[in-house]
Amino acid sequence: MRRVVLFEHMSLDGYLAGPGADMSWVRVDDEWWDYAAPIIDAAGTAIFGRITYQLMQAHWPSVADDPSAGPHDIHHSEWTKTATKLVFSKTLPAAPWDASGDATLIREDVATVIRQLRQEAGEDLVVLGSASLARTLIRDGLVDDYHISVNPVIVGGGTPLFPDMTSLRPLSLESSRIFKSGVVALHYTAAAPS
Repeated sequence: MRRVVLFEHMSLDGYLAGPGADMSWVRVDDEWWDYAAPIIDAAGTAIFGRITYQLMQAHWPSVADDPSAGPHDIHHSEWTKTATKLVFSKTLPAAPWDASGDATLIREDVATVIRQLRQEAGEDLVVLGSASLARTLIRDGLVDDYHISVNPVIVGGGTPLFPDMTSLRPLSLESSRIFKSGVVALHYTAAAPS
């Protein structure tokens, strides 16, 4: 069975992005990349909502060819080229990526598709950003691993990760790590139903 891995940056007050979609407060450095790369590399499939897909597609395909890019950026750019990319959107007409191929555009029900993918053999599925998609998967109990990088900032508003949660969702802490930047990486797994 494949696992669904949620990989997010979050402010201390629970936001993925601040007002106006501001993410300038996210702290990413070499120490963080050394932690993040093996988690992302273990996934063979990247799952995006429309907005995150458009941001990623506009940035990552060209990074590997940028002479000023650092090794971690190049590594992640190469991963995005080889990973299967699934884009959940009812409004995008297509999902081009780069010369290596397109992302797969999926218009069907998110929960149905993810349930099917989880039953297949293969590498993990990683959700990067994609706030509304992440919230749908959380709500439907389809997230197996939560990797949350809590940044040392209070943004006071924006895009929350856990709005309108109406039921208790027990999690098990698997690991935590504090970086020199002040970021705290937390890894939780969904607790087995009692």
